[in-house]
Amino acid sequence: MHNPVPVRRPHASALALDSAWRAAAYCLHPRVMGWSLLPLALAAASTLVLGWFFWESAVTAVRALLEDWHLVDAALRWVERWGASDWRSVIAPVITLALALPLVMGLSIVLVAALMTPALTRLVAERRFAGLERRQGGQFWLGVWGSLGATVLALALLLLSMPFWLLPPVALVAPPLIWGWLTYRVFAYDVLADHASAEERGLLMRQHRWVLWGMGVVCGFLGAAPALVFAFGMLSIVLAPLLLPFAIWLYMLVFAFAALWFAHFGLAALQQLRAAPVEI
Repeated sequence: MHNPVPVRRPHASALALDSAWRAAAYCLHPRVMGWSLLPLALAAASTLVLGWFFWESAVTAVRALLEDWHLVDAALRWVERWGASDWRSVIAPVITLALALPLVMGLSIVLVAALMTPALTRLVAERRFAGLERRQGGQFWLGVWGSLGATVLALALLLLSMPFWLLPPVALVAPPLIWGWLTYRVFAYDVLADHASAEERGLLMRQHRWVLWGMGVVCGFLGAAPALVFAFGMLSIVLAPLLLPFAIWLYMLVFAFAALWFAHFGLAALQQLRAAPVEI
């Protein structure tokens, strides 16, 4: 009697790469493009309203704060002596944008998690995992509450780390790590909420913690790309009210990709887990 040949399961990193290209392909699906419009419209409308009412006062407050700091004022005077006479008028809007972008990014994550992730996960499940049993181990409102809590914590960590961003290594590493943790915590829960039991979800998140965090960090680096919209001089500052919705659209694309990536990976890992049951 022949022993059955064991089925070789792909390594978690290989599964993550496979899930990445599938997620990128799904971003072109008409349903995905359509679903992205609702959170985009809500985020753009709320951002434009806040910008219309609070932009000037925020820039004025930041400028007054900078002028009260004698060290910063002395540095600006030194820069002006070298010919950069417009730098004083530029620095306050730049800092205001730098403070606003994390808020926009956090808002984007919560909106995508609440409005798009369930629909995106259902799309992936219908097309690839139609036979996967739904064990309803999570609740929608718990996911939204967890997303809000994780977002507040991530924003607090970003604010606390900002003074250290003057050191180039910290500026390059800290934001993607923080956003990577946030993306991993939010999407890993949401994509498994319907299909996995609470025990299965906990086990998968423990088993694949570092791969999931790595996926989140990649998404964090991708999420930094929209900030480049604001990095090219006075023109972007003048057009900030128009460019901010464009940045939000880019954020939505990044986070739609992230939700699809986590959905493909999470459901595939869940299918593997049930094919080779272990004690949980």
